[in-house]
Amino acid sequence: MVALPDRSFMSASAYLEWEPIQEGRYEYWDGEVVAMSGGTRTHNRISLNFSKLLDDALIDRACDVYIAEVKVQVEPGQKYFYPDVVVTCDERDDDAQFVQFPCLIIEVLSPSTEAIDRGVKFAKYRRFFSLKEYVLVQTSQPLVEVFRRNDRGQWVLSEYTLRDTLELESIAVEIAIADLYRQVEFELDPSEDQLT
Repeated sequence: MVALPDRSFMSASAYLEWEPIQEGRYEYWDGEVVAMSGGTRTHNRISLNFSKLLDDALIDRACDVYIAEVKVQVEPGQKYFYPDVVVTCDERDDDAQFVQFPCLIIEVLSPSTEAIDRGVKFAKYRRFFSLKEYVLVQTSQPLVEVFRRNDRGQWVLSEYTLRDTLELESIAVEIAIADLYRQVEFELDPSEDQLT
């Protein structure tokens, strides 16, 4: 992500009017408009696989799956982020531009955004009462990390590798990790073959 040099500050209402008519995507961080960087083919393939698998699994349910082009209102008037995939099953989510009540957020990691996705974004996402799971997907190796909110409100980490089945408790869906990484090739060190 790169801050726009000619737009050091913009009100949230101006951002919500301006951003939909731009060619690129821009997040909003406390008045600062931040351009979203482009992704790789691997990043795109994983995001596409994940969204398709979720959309197919939820076809008969009152849930919506959005990919890349729909933002999440993290803090009204303060923060609007674009996760790679977001799921909402809340009937109150009826705004045309953004999701307000996500139950599942997925970020496909890249070297330039991983620290932000793990750090400040996760810290902000955890404030959603509706959010039950936050998923981080590696692009350099077949590894998926799922942070789940337990009954005591604590976030618990589970990891999944290529032979595993990912259990998304928030929406009662299971996905084979191999299907998530379909058409993705990795250059693995022979010592790492336990992941394959």
